Amino acid sequence: MKCKKCGGVAVINMRHHRLALCADHYLDWFVNYTQRTIEKFRMFGPGDRLLVAVSGGKDSLALWDVLARLGYQADGLYIGLGIGGDDGYSAASQAKAQAFAEAHGLTLHVVDIKETYGESIPELARRTGRGRGKPCSVCGLVKRHVMNRVTLEGGYAALATGHNLDDEAAVLLQNTLRWQAGYLARQAPVLEATQPGLARKVKPLCRFYERETAAYALVRGIDYIYDECPHAVGATTIFYKELLNRLERRSPGAKHGFYLEFLRAKKKGQLLLPAETGEGLHPCERCGQPT
Repeated sequence: MKCKKCGGVAVINMRHHRLALCADHYLDWFVNYTQRTIEKFRMFGPGDRLLVAVSGGKDSLALWDVLARLGYQADGLYIGLGIGGDDGYSAASQAKAQAFAEAHGLTLHVVDIKETYGESIPELARRTGRGRGKPCSVCGLVKRHVMNRVTLEGGYAALATGHNLDDEAAVLLQNTLRWQAGYLARQAPVLEATQPGLARKVKPLCRFYERETAAYALVRGIDYIYDECPHAVGATTIFYKELLNRLERRSPGAKHGFYLEFLRAKKKGQLLLPAETGEGLHPCERCGQPT
């Protein structure tokens, strides 16, 4: 297959875009498309300081790499969850994030959960019994708390996460099937800070398929952790991703259309969803964050 730009050997074929590109043109296209997404959804400006949530995986490191190449002031945040012990999943993920930061001269903030709060995520899950001892529920809660706190304390304009189109479409499908109107109302490329104590959150990779972010990381030579979190096995979101992948194989562009048409319908007011007001949230007595 030939690159549509130069006729060279293509490294990726994006059927929904009807576009095949060689390595150099693909990297350029990915960076430019990210910038267009940032501008389209008015995520942030050239002078804004950003905090990137970094996991050591392909999506977050690709995002951090692109933002740095675009000239944004982007620092990273790695949250050490304590999964797998001293040489397990969390330790390996942190090593990838730190190596990337050092290689590119970037600043990485590290928050070790056990060091900071006295218990690792698995220990906290076992003690509280939240999610029947499975760490995923308490993990998400703790990460949101830490990301929000560090973003606000650091004076960053926004927290950027590496959510890709596959992530967003899977969550959208799950919430649509269950008619979770509150979650549907909050799903967007930009989550505004609806009240004091909440950080603004943005998703610059929300229009990229997962295979596209993986291709960027591979072509760019980014060393990321390939393994998924061991606790993610059997997760509901993975099931919905598999369903959407089957649909995508039969109808290229299905995920892209599903998510973007949802956003267009929301913008036009075609969906009767509750307004996100922040009502019912009150400052925590211990840390002050809305809860």
